[in-house]
Amino acid sequence: VQLVESGGGLVQPGGSLRLSCAASGFTFSSYAMRWYRQVPGKERELVATISSTGGSTNYADSVKGRFTISRDNAKNTVYLQMNSLSFEDTAVYYCHAAIYSNGVVNYWGQGTQVTVSP
Repeated sequence: VQLVESGGGLVQPGGSLRLSCAASGFTFSSYAMRWYRQVPGKERELVATISSTGGSTNYADSVKGRFTISRDNAKNTVYLQMNSLSFEDTAVYYCHAAIYSNGVVNYWGQGTQVTVSP
C-alpha cells in the first residue's frame, strides 16, 4: 500500500490549495479515505472523510463550508480542495486509509506541508 500526497505549499490568507493523494497497492474503490492534519506539538486531527463511492462525506467543524473532499476512483486519487485558508489551517496534511487485512491496518502518506502566511 502506498499513499503519496502532493499539492501543499505556501498560500496567503484567503487563498486556496488543492491537495491530491495518489493511492496504490489496494482496491481503492472499496475503501473510505480520510485527510488528517497535524501541527507540531498537537495530536493529528481528522479533517475530512469520504466514502468508498464518494457519495458520503464528513468534515471537521473547523473546515466545514471551506474544504471539500472528493475522489476519482478511476485514477485512484483522493483530493482535498481548501478555500478561504487561514493561519489556523497551517499544518502537515496526511492522507489515510484503513485497510482490512487480518484486522485493520492504518496506512499514511508522507504528508504535505500547507503554510498559510501573508
